[in-house]
Amino acid sequence: MPAIDLIRDGGPALWRQVEQDLRRRIDLGEYPTAFPGEKVLAAEYGVSRQTMRQALRPLRESGLVSAERGRTPRVCPGVVEQPVGVLYSLFASVEDAGHSQDSRVLRLEETTDPEAAAHLNLPADHPLLVLTRLRCSDGVPLALDTVYLDAELARPLLDADFSHTALYTQMEQRLGVVPRFGHEVIEAVTLAAEDAELLGVTPRSPGFRIERFSRSERGAIEWRITLLRGDQFRLTSHFTPTTGQSWDLTRPDAQPDAQPNDSPTRRTNGHPATD
Repeated sequence: MPAIDLIRDGGPALWRQVEQDLRRRIDLGEYPTAFPGEKVLAAEYGVSRQTMRQALRPLRESGLVSAERGRTPRVCPGVVEQPVGVLYSLFASVEDAGHSQDSRVLRLEETTDPEAAAHLNLPADHPLLVLTRLRCSDGVPLALDTVYLDAELARPLLDADFSHTALYTQMEQRLGVVPRFGHEVIEAVTLAAEDAELLGVTPRSPGFRIERFSRSERGAIEWRITLLRGDQFRLTSHFTPTTGQSWDLTRPDAQPDAQPNDSPTRRTNGHPATD
């Protein structure tokens, strides 16, 4: 599987082209035992060592390629990346990474909940659909996920089988709508005894709580609380001397400008996050 011919005039940055091509070659299984060094790859692509270093940085920082001093670089199998703030699907991520995934549906019904209704900009007594699932990857509990939707929109989901399918897939097929933008709030927590038991850890084990607000062109459509096992999940942040690391206050209906290789990234130990 040879390297691609780079577009050297008028195309994307050379390092970006190299990075994307290396991801392609990794996905095709070209480096099962060892990953080439910086010097070898620079010669193969016909770029400078500095350009190659830029191309390799996202792969190393995400954990996709090991970068341990004094050791031969290698591809780390099972690593799944998900950019924070980008709406994504656990189901697709697990399957794409070669892992099995399943969900244990704990609750799927119509209900009322004043707090959830407020987050969805609905009256306090408005009917809602609630879906609670225990998400597993390769049989290991990873996340406890509860999502609220407007029941008047989401009732067709009541007869869906969520044991092995993604919510957003069902929303698109049955409702004709999917989240297009939104935001998340991530907090470090200690897991309560009931939640810890479901996730297979001891009470007060470390975890992450992710609160997600999603919107479509129609307005607010999803409020979600996800609890993740702390031993299966890690957050990293990227920053540079020129751009620094910034936090912005934006309008609730503004679409986030997410750049997968420049934004904070979630990486799990072979397990993706949630849909």
